[in-house]
Amino acid sequence: MSKEIVVSGIRSTGYLHLGNYFGAIQNYIKMQENYNCYFFVADYHSLTTHPDPKDLKGNVFRVLAENIASGLDPEKVALYAQSDVPEIPELYLMLNMLAYKGELEKVPTFKEKVRLNPDNVNAGLLTYPVLMAADILIHKAVKVPVGKDQEQHLEMARNFAVRFNGRYGDFFPEPHVYRFSSDTVKIMSLDGEGKMSKSENVNATIYLSDADDLIKKKIMKAKTDSGPTEPNAEMPDYIKNLFVLMQMVSAPETTSHFRETYANCNVRYGDFKKQLAEDMVKFVAPIRDRAAELQQNEEYLRKILKMGAEKARESASKTIEGARKLIGINYY
Repeated sequence: MSKEIVVSGIRSTGYLHLGNYFGAIQNYIKMQENYNCYFFVADYHSLTTHPDPKDLKGNVFRVLAENIASGLDPEKVALYAQSDVPEIPELYLMLNMLAYKGELEKVPTFKEKVRLNPDNVNAGLLTYPVLMAADILIHKAVKVPVGKDQEQHLEMARNFAVRFNGRYGDFFPEPHVYRFSSDTVKIMSLDGEGKMSKSENVNATIYLSDADDLIKKKIMKAKTDSGPTEPNAEMPDYIKNLFVLMQMVSAPETTSHFRETYANCNVRYGDFKKQLAEDMVKFVAPIRDRAAELQQNEEYLRKILKMGAEKARESASKTIEGARKLIGINYY
């Protein structure tokens, strides 16, 4: 029995952080055991913001290294760079003929990026959802693990699949949002303002590349308050987030101890954050050190990308061949 196909990607900009790990990578590691997984570094997507060419290769290699160091097994999944699969931009071109300017301009993420960068409203930014659809449909994926902010893009990918099928014949399955488990964790920034981010709130975000002292410094500066004034009081979101982090990286009895002190109104945030910082360092350090080691071995990373591209192209070439035939682009 063939395994269901899962596709997901991550942009080759910024540094991976705890939100990426607990919100996505942790689930990727579980998925690789039971699904046919295609995980890619979205370097074409990153071009919409014009990264410096001298940084692009290093960014791709870093993201690749951090994913492997976190537990992704290149033997079990296809780990590849988006640009190493030329069938993706070919399908992107085909799908652009089924996408309409009006619907693309209404996408909330497009509107937000126009607001933030009015001098960089390029066509790639407008057609970002079409390229995302090509990333997914090129493998005929049925399950796509995406965050809330990407759900509309996935809905558009379904629309493009339906339009293609309606115009040329039944070919693409409709991809759907996939939640590996109902307890997917949302990691807030340490200052209580929104989620941890690759580019914003850098002093309130724990990156997988952070040094031990920097991790400790960030956690000790995390937002707290004067403590609960009555037993079993409801935790504010920023305090709850710190307990979520502790639950992820500390021993169960440690978390239970501090939850009890909070419930009894005698929590000492200094002790709590010191313990959290020590446990966070123990969690991040092996990933950081392994990723740094991998980044020193470019030959190995190139080998992984080549192997992943071969797996991805084997799947993608069949899709393009079938799509071309249905459209009528088969002249010999």
